[in-house]
Amino acid sequence: MTNSRTSNPSGVERLDQYVHNVLSGNIIACKKVKMACQRHLNDLQRSNDPAFPWRFDAAKAERPIQFMERFLTPMKGNYDKMELMPWQCFVEGSLFGWVSKETGLRRFNEGLVVIGRGNGKTTIMAGNSSFGASKDGERGADVFLLANAKDQAALCFEECRAQIMASAAMAPHFRTLRDGIHYDATNSRIMHRASDSRKLDGLNPHMAVFDEIHGYRDFKLINVIKRGMNKRQQPLALYITTMGTVLDGPLMSFYHLFTDAMRGTLRPDVADRMFAYICEMDEDDDIEDSALWIKANPGIGQILSLDKLKADWARAKLTPQERNDFINKQLDVFTDAGEASFVDYDLAQRNTGRVELDELAGRECYGGFDLSTSEDFTAAALEFPLDDGRLFVLSHSWVPQKKVELDQEKIPYYEYAMQGLLTICPGEYITQETVYEWFVKMAETYSIRTIGYDPANATWLVRMLTARGFVCNPVRQGPLTLNAPMKDVREQLLDGHIVHNNNPLFRWYLGNVRLRRDFYDREKENWVPTKRDRYRKIDGFMAFLDAHAEYMRLNPLSNVEIEAGISVYSLTS
Repeated sequence: MTNSRTSNPSGVERLDQYVHNVLSGNIIACKKVKMACQRHLNDLQRSNDPAFPWRFDAAKAERPIQFMERFLTPMKGNYDKMELMPWQCFVEGSLFGWVSKETGLRRFNEGLVVIGRGNGKTTIMAGNSSFGASKDGERGADVFLLANAKDQAALCFEECRAQIMASAAMAPHFRTLRDGIHYDATNSRIMHRASDSRKLDGLNPHMAVFDEIHGYRDFKLINVIKRGMNKRQQPLALYITTMGTVLDGPLMSFYHLFTDAMRGTLRPDVADRMFAYICEMDEDDDIEDSALWIKANPGIGQILSLDKLKADWARAKLTPQERNDFINKQLDVFTDAGEASFVDYDLAQRNTGRVELDELAGRECYGGFDLSTSEDFTAAALEFPLDDGRLFVLSHSWVPQKKVELDQEKIPYYEYAMQGLLTICPGEYITQETVYEWFVKMAETYSIRTIGYDPANATWLVRMLTARGFVCNPVRQGPLTLNAPMKDVREQLLDGHIVHNNNPLFRWYLGNVRLRRDFYDREKENWVPTKRDRYRKIDGFMAFLDAHAEYMRLNPLSNVEIEAGISVYSLTS
């Protein structure tokens, strides 16, 4: 948005100029924005092929841009009108301009926009909402403004209402009531909801705008809305957000999924319906180089002041939590601002290798388990040393049906169960016989050398395993015992040596681990794992850590050369 125009190019002309300037280097942009622009050009070329089902309709691309610029005024800031920035023209023109050759209906039914704080996300979301209700060609269009909490959902709703009420042309045609903003000409309305709303089922949205999905911990709200869109002719779900810290939430999944769509590694019939505009600092960028901040903030120089951002950074970097927040929200880099987090986004990304389970048959491994003391998670793990120095983790968890019904952790229990990662057991607790049977079954395929365990509450299971011939050794759950395995696991993660075949449940456990440092003095600091909160479970990690403690105890040099500079920790000191 700007205060006045210096020229009068159309929205589509600004879209074309933006694509050209990004790809020519005249505009500094990140790799994923370049991918989005190149995809647009490639698809324009492909649209000449009769077999390609999509075409770009310039008139339809122009309509939402003209609508916002003609009728709307931003609620915040000293603006007398709305003028879309080039990046906004690219997003709006792409979302609404690509259509089916056969039907003329909209191509994209999902759009992900990741952009730094203060770049006009809320304003453009509100504009899309009023356009969707009044000018998108859908009678009875229900438009939903959605967020993780009611207060956040209300922010965008209030922006939308203020824009409409400030427009002399639009205000007479909309009615604002308790249940939403009504547009009677098409029997449409704009409403807001949140994941904590009492009633979500039965919705039938034409358009849904999800605000700040970086804070979502589950897909509940997203799934309910998307199911309700199935009957619409050309539904549109927009996910608009800054970057986040939740490593196992929807944003992490969408970040990879929509990137794959741009790369063309998804099925064409899936990828063709997904639009992505992801602004971020690239992996090798120096965050101190403010000239590159425009990669995450395309509004710099128009609605964002670079000098003010520099001043904010100079202050924020003095405090770890503020520094992480600036990097995360302003530069769109995944960070974890939690206290002493054990695994952050970068570390998780280094450990995405795969190993076929058939290749592990007969191999030596080390076991571990973590038993629940009540109606909670129970987990077991096997750690396999691989020939190339990596460590493969085979993990399994159990949870009582009663706990699944409570749904306090907000994870997809049944999806994990279908993938074979989790067993949902009837009753209120997990029996020790259940874990015993798992180890017996695993021993039919793998050579389990020893099993490490927390001696608390494990008496009967250890007796059963020992009677079966397994070697079991206690791993005391204190700083002196867990310090060395924790630090070694950290080094293995740093080197990208932990392989778990992208097991989402194990990744959830990893992301829940908070590092507690117990020490008598700073030079003898001991690491102890703890969970972030009561619902962020780490049972699968603790089972793996017990297995790793056994691996280190029996392999004190870990097959590495001392002269290579690798630290060797003692499990007894």
